[in-house]
Amino acid sequence: MNVVARRAGIVLLCVVSLVACVGLAWWQWQRFENGGTWQNLGYVLQWPLFGLFPAFMFWRLRKLSREHPREQPVSHVAPPPEPDKTPLRQDEAHSDTHDDDPELAAYNRYLAQLNARHEQETR
Repeated sequence: MNVVARRAGIVLLCVVSLVACVGLAWWQWQRFENGGTWQNLGYVLQWPLFGLFPAFMFWRLRKLSREHPREQPVSHVAPPPEPDKTPLRQDEAHSDTHDDDPELAAYNRYLAQLNARHEQETR
């Protein structure tokens, strides 16, 4: 989508939003005149602000993008750190023999098998 079409779509969305919200303000005014509450009058004042909000956001984003243009990518990128190749020490305090729950022990054995398979695949 080119810039002109996108900008025209945003302007159209802002205009439709404003027209819809002004229509809702008019509807709230009619309700207020026909015995409505002060809340209806409050909405009469709020709906046009709601309708102007998309236009304000569009204006604000354009202003910010002009003030702070996108930074140029850095040409020097640090290489990712090397993974630590030292083997992990098996702690005997966490062996399967100390598990009271047989399902937990089976699950831990399953996880150990998956880890061993993963270690073999990554070598």
